[in-house]
Amino acid sequence: MVNPVSASSEPIRAPLLQAIGITKAYGSFLANNAIDLDLYAGEIHALLGENGAGKSTLVKTMYGLIQPTAGELRWMGEKIELTGHSDARSRGIAMVFQHFSLFDNLTVAENVALGLDGSETFAAMSARLAKVSSDYGLPLDPNREVWRLSVGERQRIEIVRALMQNPKLLILDEPTAVLTPQEADQLFTVLFRLKSEGRALLYISHKLDEVKRLCDTATILRGGKKVSTCNPREETAASMARMMVGAEIGEVKAAVGRATTIPRLLINDLSMT
Repeated sequence: MVNPVSASSEPIRAPLLQAIGITKAYGSFLANNAIDLDLYAGEIHALLGENGAGKSTLVKTMYGLIQPTAGELRWMGEKIELTGHSDARSRGIAMVFQHFSLFDNLTVAENVALGLDGSETFAAMSARLAKVSSDYGLPLDPNREVWRLSVGERQRIEIVRALMQNPKLLILDEPTAVLTPQEADQLFTVLFRLKSEGRALLYISHKLDEVKRLCDTATILRGGKKVSTCNPREETAASMARMMVGAEIGEVKAAVGRATTIPRLLINDLSMT
């Protein structure tokens, strides 16, 4: 007798966002070549690859900044076309870029307002900014000019601006590249909280130790193609690096120096005006 499937079996999870066969061609060059990627609510998903592997092209497609040559995006099972970042935001997709898009001579609140849809008064937006930044442990003074802020504080503005959109999916491009270790730890606390709230996070980084600490899944690109999806906690930094470059990564050893009287650099009669 065949036993029926148990009613307690876990339901099959559906992806929040699916990239299916995403291809982006620039002439004969394929920046993305038939890439599949599934992102789930309540997970932090790493996107890894060397510079030029196709990461930026893929996430810009997911954020509506680039339209694919072929393939499709599905949001909660529905095929969608994102013709700009406003389309992405309307679906609940937000992105924190690696390079800041801030005006130094404006205040924190004025910079945040430029990235929102203008549906609330400036006073209401400033109050909400203060609340969101406080709730997530990313304190900001809405009235402070950006030029007075540290690099880490400027990063907070970008993150809080994204959080004020109440995203279902948050894409972060190298978010710790400019942060101190203490600031990075503070960011990780925020990301774990967002995960616990059921949001999906796509995390781009070259720091593989961070990826092992933070991420539930990692997708690795090389030469515009997806080469692997893995559990980063079951991999070593070395094994993920091998997948990224397609070869063994040799150990770097310092050369043993020898005393010599031969100059390494010799400059004569240098003048500067």
